[in-house]
Amino acid sequence: MQHRHFIVHKPYGYLSQFVCEHKKKKMLGELHYFPEGTMAIGRLDEDSEGLLLLTTNGKVSEQVRSKKIEKEYYAQVDGLITDEAIKLLQEGVEIGLGGDKYKTLPCAAFRLEQAPGFPQRSRKIRDDRHGPTSWVSITLSEGKNRQVRKMTAAAGFPTLRLIRVRIGELYLQDLPSGGVIEVEDFSKATDPVYSMEVEEFER
Repeated sequence: MQHRHFIVHKPYGYLSQFVCEHKKKKMLGELHYFPEGTMAIGRLDEDSEGLLLLTTNGKVSEQVRSKKIEKEYYAQVDGLITDEAIKLLQEGVEIGLGGDKYKTLPCAAFRLEQAPGFPQRSRKIRDDRHGPTSWVSITLSEGKNRQVRKMTAAAGFPTLRLIRVRIGELYLQDLPSGGVIEVEDFSKATDPVYSMEVEEFER
């Protein structure tokens, strides 16, 4: 069987799945015609955006979901994030997880001095009159439920917008929201010299 692999820029308001009992929910199948058996590798919450990998190969899914593969997120947070909050994120913060307390693993985190140039999402972030916002990069080797949002809230700066920009050495780059590209193979996502050869599809 010839497996197929896709890179998607998941828009805000879409579920990272193809079937849902709630008929009014938006799903991945609305973005492109994917072959039968296509699955998302990991998930992004409905209100999160960014890089999502899809494949028909379950073995590749397990490889990419490995803790050895870093995932980088850009989070727009409420307020001007402080050096103290960045340090907390780097060292690990205590979050709620399934009714228990969990301390996140140390990670890379830094303030983005300029806002990334993403277009405004379909649902506008709250008005600037409610105070300033700032952006932070957080890179994780783990993937707990709504982890980045819980981390920034624990550090005192709730997340307003969350975009995954990197998985291993695969980057979102300028793929537009809702865009889909097919790649021959992304199992080399951990290879720093990996260069994608992609075929872009019209939506």
